[in-house]
Amino acid sequence: MRKLFIILGIIASVLALVLAVLPLSNLAYFPAIAALLFGLMAFYISNKNSQSVKTVQLVFLLTIIALSISIYKSIFQTVEVGNTEELQVREQQSEEEAIEELEDLDLEDLDLE
Repeated sequence: MRKLFIILGIIASVLALVLAVLPLSNLAYFPAIAALLFGLMAFYISNKNSQSVKTVQLVFLLTIIALSISIYKSIFQTVEVGNTEELQVREQQSEEEAIEELEDLDLEDLDLE
């Protein structure tokens, strides 16, 4: 049971660390909380059986690093909304081009049978 919690904790903490460095760092909180829970369970079982807690400490270390990066990014990273007028102009131009292309098609000359 201890090995299962350690493996799940390592997987969750590595996933949290990977998500923390990606632009969607807010998603890293869920696997980080799961890693903390798995780590606590493995720590409890390790202390109960007087076994080594080095790998459990690794789970906690990776989780703390992931949480630190996520919290840093959520505090200091600002979300900037770009100029939407350019996007609207491009969308309108592409729509006009599509209409022109459809008007240029000769559907009467096609043999549909």
